[in-house]
Amino acid sequence: MYNVVGVRFKKAGKIYYFDPASFPLEDSQYVIVETARGIEYGKVVVPQKVVGDNDVVLPLKQVLRPADERDRIQVEENAAESKRAFELASTKITEHKLEMKLVDVEYTFDRNKIIFYFTAEGRVDFRDLVKDLASVFRTRIELRQIGVRDEAKLLGGIGPCGRMLCCSTFLGDFDPVSIKMAKDQNLSLNPSKISGLCGRLMCCLKYENDEYEEAKEGMPDIGEITMTPDGRGKVVGLNVLERLIQVYLQEQERTVEYTLEELLACEKNLI
Repeated sequence: MYNVVGVRFKKAGKIYYFDPASFPLEDSQYVIVETARGIEYGKVVVPQKVVGDNDVVLPLKQVLRPADERDRIQVEENAAESKRAFELASTKITEHKLEMKLVDVEYTFDRNKIIFYFTAEGRVDFRDLVKDLASVFRTRIELRQIGVRDEAKLLGGIGPCGRMLCCSTFLGDFDPVSIKMAKDQNLSLNPSKISGLCGRLMCCLKYENDEYEEAKEGMPDIGEITMTPDGRGKVVGLNVLERLIQVYLQEQERTVEYTLEELLACEKNLI
C-alpha cells in the first residue's frame, strides 16, 4: 500500500501518482515534481489517499516541494517563450519544405528541453530541422509526432453538441470507439453526424455503450426468425431503450412492433 497524491500537468491530461512525502498537500495545490522529462510543475487533482501496489508505477517518485510564486512566474515566462518558439519553428519548417503541421510547443519547467508537437501524413525526416532549432535555442530539442485526436485535445474547440470538446476539458485517455457502438445505438451512420472535429468517431459514443449492450441482452438480432403472437416473422428493427422489436410478418406482408416479453412468452409456449 502506498500513500499518494494525483498530479496533472495539463488540462484534461493524464493523472500521475507521486509520494507526497511530509508535505500536507491539498486539492488544487501546485507542486514541483521530478518526472522522466525532468523537473515539472503540476497541479494536485487527487488529494492524499492510499492505493494498492497495482495502482502505482514503481519506483514512486516524491513531490519535491509545493510550488511558490516564483514558480508560477516561471511557468508564465515559459508559456511566453513557447509562443516565440512556435513562430520561429513554423518559419524553419517552411524553409526546410517539410510536409508537417506544427501544433504546439512546450518548454519543460526547468527549460531543459523544448518539445515540438506536430502532425504529418507519414514519416518526416526532420534531422536538419532539429539541428537548426538546437543552434537557435541552445537546449535539447524533441519533435513528437501526434495523431489527429491528440491535436484536437491540444487545440480544443466546440463539438457538434455545442459544448467544448470532451478530450480538451476532462478526458484523460482516449477509449477505443467503433462503428458498432453507433449501430447499437441506432444512430445515423453518416460520417458527418458521428465524427468529431478530429475526423474520427466521437468519443461520446462510448459513454452509453455499456448501457446499450446491457439493454440489448436477450433481444434477438436483426435478420433473426422469431415467433410472435401473430405468427412467425423476421426481425427488421430494434428499439433497445424501450426494448421493442420490429418484426416483418411475411404472410401478412406487414411490420408489427412487439415487446421483448411478448416474444419471450411465445418462445416459452413452443417449448
